[in-house]
Amino acid sequence: MDVTAVLIVAIVFGTIFGLFFIFVRRRERLTMIERGYDPSLFVKEKPSSRFTSLKYGMLLIGLGVGILSGNVLVVLFSIKEEVAFFAMTFLFGGLALVLNYIIESRERKMMK
Repeated sequence: MDVTAVLIVAIVFGTIFGLFFIFVRRRERLTMIERGYDPSLFVKEKPSSRFTSLKYGMLLIGLGVGILSGNVLVVLFSIKEEVAFFAMTFLFGGLALVLNYIIESRERKMMK
């Protein structure tokens, strides 16, 4: 099968799924409003911009450290480049996100 055909099929199914999801979600909300539920239930609370900037900053720092440590692994231990870079990038990026979660949890406890 041609790549273009696969893309067209994926886009068509994605569009159909998206429209169905929007229709079902709209019907659900209208039904809830008709039954007397509070419309403020639909409003999602946005995370604090302070925590968002912290998360992205820590993620980018983790990715940078991962790339640098991947390069060190390639030079010192002659590991394949692809393996070293991908492994270290994901490892340190994930560690940065876990550390961010711990910091956010402690900050939110202190705010309460």
